Formats: sequence, structure tokens, C-alpha cells
Amino acid sequence: MPDSVLSHEPIIRLAAFAGILAGMAAWEVLAPRRDLHARRLRRWPNNLAIVVLDTLLVRLAFPLTAVGLALLAETRGWGLFNAFAVPGWLAIPLAVILLDLAIYLQHVLFHAVPLLWRLHRVHHADPGFDVTTGVRFHPFEIALSVAIKLAVVLVLGTPAVAVVLFEILLNATSMFNHGNVRLPLALDRVLRRFVVTPDMHRVHHSVRGEETNSNFGFNLPWWDRAFRTYRAQPLHGHDGMEIGLAEFRDARESRLDRMLLQPFRPAPASDAPLPHQERR
Repeated sequence: MPDSVLSHEPIIRLAAFAGILAGMAAWEVLAPRRDLHARRLRRWPNNLAIVVLDTLLVRLAFPLTAVGLALLAETRGWGLFNAFAVPGWLAIPLAVILLDLAIYLQHVLFHAVPLLWRLHRVHHADPGFDVTTGVRFHPFEIALSVAIKLAVVLVLGTPAVAVVLFEILLNATSMFNHGNVRLPLALDRVLRRFVVTPDMHRVHHSVRGEETNSNFGFNLPWWDRAFRTYRAQPLHGHDGMEIGLAEFRDARESRLDRMLLQPFRPAPASDAPLPHQERR
């Protein structure tokens, strides 16, 4: 990837984000998977507003981006790939796969640790499930995620090209697998062998604890199968399953101010669905 492309990485990512968001939104209108009881006009402005806050926080808190750190690591010879002179043709795909594994493990951790779950539950408290759910994360969770990603990039010595590819791929697949879109069942069965599909990830947003603690993958579906967190279908089917968190059913919880304060408000002891527990 030319240096000029790397220097325009923020613009490329923004264009990819806007294009995929618009495409998925159109798909949801043309071929919705479920009837959404939660109104878009109430949810979408707030879900998208929190993306803006997330971006501003990351820019302020992390003056060195993941791409910048990757370039610095390459110059200084930091990280495993640089130390062992792994060729680019191998380092780039391997780095993308390992970064995806790190995201999977991070996701499991945010469910397992009650303090981290308080941040992550902002994502799960969305009473709808559509493309904007895929970008609805508390700013503090995003900041922690960026810190973890920077650490992984540094330890691996991830090529800058791999970082750009992974960032675009993660944003794209997050919006895709949260889409309220209908895929033919035969196609879904094939696709979920290579990528997390909307029907696969929707199970993860069920109110049932044993379903919430499954299908943690965002991009590659292999980790859920390898670590035995895969669940093919929800108990009551996709049309019958209930989305969100029972504790945050009030429509006001979709307001931006409520989302930002949600982690700091008292919650019932059963609110954190740990992977080894079932929350009914």
C-alpha cells in the first residue's frame, strides 16, 4: 500500500464507514429481517452521536494512532514480526487474523468482568438491532479498546498496511453483522463459515444470558467454534427472540445522556452476564 494511501488513512476509513452505513441502511429498508419495535428516529441520532464523541475522545486521548505506532515499530524494529523479519506476504494476513483474535478475547473479557460489562452493556442495551447498533459503544469502552489494540500492534510489530485493512474490515463487518437484513438461509449457512453473519451475531444480543454469552466474534467466526462459544440459533427463533437488556427497556435509555451515564448508575446484581453463568 503506497505511503500516500497510508497518509490518507483517516479519510479512507471515514469514506468506507459512510458508504457501508448508507448501503446497510438501504438494505434494511428493502429487505428487513425483523420488525423493529424501537423507532429509528429515536435511536439513530443518539447512536450516531455517540460515534462522534468516541472519535473525538480517541483523537484527544491517543495522539499516536495504530497506523502511526505500526510505522514507528517498523522503523525501530519493535515487535515479533519485525524481530524475526517475517515477510509482508505472511505478516499482513497473519496480523489481521491475530488482531481479530484479540478483539474476540477482549469481547469475552468485557462480558466476564463486571466493571467492564458496565461499559459494554451500553451496546447491548439498544432495544433494536440494526446497523447503528454496530457503532453504539460507550466512549470509555472505545478508549480501552484502542489501548488494547495499540498494545497488540506493538507486541506483534503489525505492518501498517495490516492495521489499515483490519480497521476497515472491522468497521465494515461490525455494521454488516448488526444489520437488520434478510439473507437466504442457505447463503447464511455458507457465509458464517467465513464471516460473522447478522443471524449469527443477533443471537449475542438476546436477553437470555446463555445466548448473550455466545457468538462473541465480530469478523471471523472461527474463534467461537474453537473456544466453544458458538450457538447456531436462538432458542425462540429470530422472530421470537427478545433483543436488549431487561433492565434498560425504557425508551429514554436510548438518549445520548442516558447512554453516557449508564455505566455509573446502580444496576441489579444479575446485570452482568458472566460467561459461566446464565441470566434469565
